[in-house]
Amino acid sequence: MSTNLNTKELVEVFDTTLRDGMQVEGVSATVEDKLRIAEQLNHLGVHFIEGGWPGANPKDVEFFERAVKELRLDASTLVAFGSTRRPKGKVDDDATLKNLIDANTSAVCIVAKSWDYHVTEALQTSLDEGVAMVADSVGFLAGHGRRVLVDAEHFFDGYKRNPEFALRVLEAAVMKGASHLVLCDTNGGSLPHEVGATVEAVIKHLGSDVTIGIHCHDDTGCAVANSMAAVLAGARHVQGTLNGLGERTGNTNLTTVIPNLQLKMGFECLPEGHLERITAVSHHVAEVLNRPLNPQAPYVGASAFAHKAGLHVSAIARAKDAYEHVDPETVGNGTRFVVSEMAGKATIKMKADELGIDLDGPAINGVIDDLKRLENEGYHFEAADASLELLMRRATGWEQDFFRVESMRVITDETGDAPFTTEATVKVWTGNKREVHTAEGNGPVNAIDKALRASLQEKFPHLEKVHLTDFKVRILDGATATGAVTRVLIDATDGSRTWTTIGVSGNIIEASWRALEESLIFGLLHASQ
Repeated sequence: MSTNLNTKELVEVFDTTLRDGMQVEGVSATVEDKLRIAEQLNHLGVHFIEGGWPGANPKDVEFFERAVKELRLDASTLVAFGSTRRPKGKVDDDATLKNLIDANTSAVCIVAKSWDYHVTEALQTSLDEGVAMVADSVGFLAGHGRRVLVDAEHFFDGYKRNPEFALRVLEAAVMKGASHLVLCDTNGGSLPHEVGATVEAVIKHLGSDVTIGIHCHDDTGCAVANSMAAVLAGARHVQGTLNGLGERTGNTNLTTVIPNLQLKMGFECLPEGHLERITAVSHHVAEVLNRPLNPQAPYVGASAFAHKAGLHVSAIARAKDAYEHVDPETVGNGTRFVVSEMAGKATIKMKADELGIDLDGPAINGVIDDLKRLENEGYHFEAADASLELLMRRATGWEQDFFRVESMRVITDETGDAPFTTEATVKVWTGNKREVHTAEGNGPVNAIDKALRASLQEKFPHLEKVHLTDFKVRILDGATATGAVTRVLIDATDGSRTWTTIGVSGNIIEASWRALEESLIFGLLHASQ
């Protein structure tokens, strides 16, 4: 097996987020969403963007119509996806092939059956006809001036059972003008040593007249490793999705395999200076699809370069690369210091420096003591970045002067068959002015939020931009049943910044109030800065 390390050879990146990525449960994208994602992929610098299957549904038809007119792709080539002609059919009147031509993309990718079992059982035709379907379709598309990439579906399974037929399919595609042969582990059941050996055998058989690619699914958890094994064996084209999206367990995660190939193995995958965009693009696409990114995702996750253990942080203070395998900035991420009751002085100092807070020795000791006490009570500052910042600021002697709550009251009524109604009254001082406001809401937290905002809105119009995005409640000691201590986490944003605050109490309303109050204080603090 060829290793080719540190060669700076090009490995093309083919992104199929807009097709394969849309097959994951719970994900859907509008045409506008897909256009915005395509812009991000071009910004990242991938070589190919597979936009979908023109003609399969109205959404993909509209996407290609608009994409050709609206997208200004300077780094990426837009690709339309489809299949070979039908069994016993003719290419001239095949609807799928016609739709590929009508999509007006310079490149097309067609899926071809390369496992004899699928040809005889799924297509119900002969192996000779299966080869002819591939040859005719590639020839037709190439004859219309398209660059043709062929996804050899189920190739690794097919090669194991009937290598002669699997290779005949590839040969037919090459002879008719295919520029790329992409070997697909469609069922996702292959392992790296199998993929590497098979790719090497294919390249040896076909020579260097065509680019060999790899397309893996993650059913064994090996999609990234399988793709890397294929590259080591000579493949120079990798297909995958941003954040590993895809049906079942997902596809090769491009946000992992690209840095691995480029930083660890010396291949060129993205244009110079573009790798540092990968974290931002990953998060942007996750937001567009409303599919939260795994915080522990390699390279791009929020925790990818986060450090909690005191020994680790102490070492990083002396040598930054002591516990980081690459410089986070090379992938657009950054070092984070997670503060908990495990934190030592080095952790607190580095976190304070990160936040721009000047903590001296006594203040650092005070923060450590507060952390240990509060986390023993149920607080969890790893998950509440804003509350942690406010705690550290108070250790310097800072006190918020935006508002002072005199009192807060919540009343819930039920009358006959009428639904519950919740009313909150808040008495607040803003400077020398006393505000009293009552509001009804969908539950106590919503009612309190409305009443407090009504009290503060005149003096702090910025609060119009601050809204809650999530509200999490956790029971900390279920054995005490309804008397349990409750932890409340509130996520908020003002459109440019997001933050999380925490409240803990045996009274769920008090816990919610504490988290809500800190959330508004944090928003006002950073608005004033």
